[in-house]
Parts: sequence; C-alpha cells; structure tokens
Amino acid sequence: MIAAEDMAACRAMIRTGSLSFDAASRLLPARVRDPALALYAFCRVADDDVDEVQDKVHAVLRLRERLDLIYAGRPEPRPSDRAFAAVVRDFDMPRALPDALLEGLAWDAMGRRYASLADLHAYSARVASSVGVMMCVLMRVRDPDALARAADLGLAMQLTNIARDVGEDARAGRLFLPLDWLEEAGIDAEAFLADPRPSAALAGVVRRLLAVADDLYRRAEAGVSSLPSDCRLGIAAARHIYAAIGSQVARAGFDSVTRRARTSRGQKLALMGRAAGSAVLSHVMPQPAQLHARPEPEVAFLVEAAGQRSARPQRSETLLQILAQLEARDRRGAAG
Repeated sequence: MIAAEDMAACRAMIRTGSLSFDAASRLLPARVRDPALALYAFCRVADDDVDEVQDKVHAVLRLRERLDLIYAGRPEPRPSDRAFAAVVRDFDMPRALPDALLEGLAWDAMGRRYASLADLHAYSARVASSVGVMMCVLMRVRDPDALARAADLGLAMQLTNIARDVGEDARAGRLFLPLDWLEEAGIDAEAFLADPRPSAALAGVVRRLLAVADDLYRRAEAGVSSLPSDCRLGIAAARHIYAAIGSQVARAGFDSVTRRARTSRGQKLALMGRAAGSAVLSHVMPQPAQLHARPEPEVAFLVEAAGQRSARPQRSETLLQILAQLEARDRRGAAG
C-alpha cells in the first residue's frame, strides 16, 4: 500500500511533468491509477536525474543503487522511491522491467546513437515499452498478446517523442533519428547537430518515423480489448492523445526543429471522447486479428519477463557490461 503523503507527491509530480499521462490517468480506476502514477513518477524522476545533470554516468549508477534498495524493501527516503517500492511489493514487479529502463538510461549517458530503425526500436523498448509492459502488470494482465500490444504502444509513443523533439535534442547535442535514414536523405548528422535547421530532407525523415509510429498505434489499439473493462478508456485515451502529437508535427510541415508540437486542453478533451468510442466498441466487436501479431523482436524479452510472476531474474549480461563500463568511466572522472 502506497503511503498517502507519497501518493500526493507523485500526483503533483505527474501533474506538472507529464500533462498527457495526467489527462489519461484520470480515466483509470483508482486501483490502477494510483500505482500507475507512482510508476510514472519514479520513471520521471529517474529520467530527469539522468537527463538534467552534467554527470550522467554517476546519475545512472546512483539509479542502479536506488533500484537495488527498492527491491530489497529499503527504498531511499524519496516519495517516488517509497511509492515504487510499494508497487514492486504489491504487484510482484519483475526486476527485468525496471532494469530495462535502467539500461536505456545508461545508453543515454553513453551518448549512444542508432544506426537503424531496429536499433532505435531496441532503445525505445527499454525507455518506453518497459513502462507499457509494467502498466499491464499493474492491471494484473500477463497475457503475452496483451503485453506485446502494450510494448507496441510504448514504441509508438517513444517514436512520437523523438519526432517531436528533433530540434530540442539536437540543440542539446543528442540525435535519435536512425543514421541510415539520415544518410539516405543526404543529411550529414554532424553538420545538422552543429547547426540544427529544418529542411525538406529532414521533414521527410520525421514523416517516415511518424508513419512507423502510426502503424504501431494501430496495432497497439488491438490490445485494448484484452484489458480489464474499466481500464480500456484510460489506455485508449493515452493512445489517441499521444498519436495526436504526431498529427500536430505533421500540421507544422514536419518541422520539429523550430517548433514543438503540443495538444491543447480542448483537443485533449475531444480525443478523450474519441477514446470513449473506441473503448465502447472494444466491448462489442470481436477481438481483432492484430491482437495476436508477434511482438517486435526488440521487445520480446519484456513480454517474456512480465510473464514470469514470481521470478527475480538476474541482470542481463549486456546490462552488467554497460554498468561496468559506466563504473570505469566514473572512476576515471573521479581520478581526473
């Protein structure tokens, strides 16, 4: 059970830090909404702790320590950590899922770029699909098809974020667009980072990324019918609200360098109405065939991990290797 004061702090954090999720979460039943807010608050704090500091390597290593304490039942005295520790205990959250998020944040700390869409999917699986699969766990859903569709939704949302934030990321020295797509479009990645400007070629790359996201949103929607009845509206709302961000990027001519797409309060309300229609239909229509589509290869490990109810799997070799590299960097930085 999450302490009332910790829950209040998590709600305040999401209200100011993630407007889209705050709007969608209001449509979830309390038994899912409160642990979901705690989950998102922890993920938000983790992301900010890495993203907003100069020493990203040390921040990732500190996050590893915090997760160790959470899973040991001795969280640090932070509302987000205490609340997430309660979620881990109450829902038997497989350790591999937050570890996947940790690995994605480690990739951020290393300044990794992504040579292909498959590589970008692997990153998005860690920083976003892991959260979508954890949301299923909070709904007591462990069916592999439902988990795969939740992972699709996470991929779609992360690709939307990347398409929306091209300029913001570039000005911070970050680049998430597939390098092979940039090369095909005749865009020199280093030149773009040195002077981020919109162009027809770049707009084509953003358009292409959003087309992939749209396909994933459509496939993810097939999973709504496999969720508990009282959870369908909230998840459908999240799907429509996030997809609308991509629509706003399109309306701006796919220029996400000089503009940052947003949806207004009125648009969110209209999208919730659309989501309500989708949720109602999910009760009367037969389950779509896309529900049973194979998961993307890059998210399959998440689907498998979430299905292991009481398992506490060891950290993957790749995560251990990355953490070892970060520890070596941290020691060199401290010595220097």
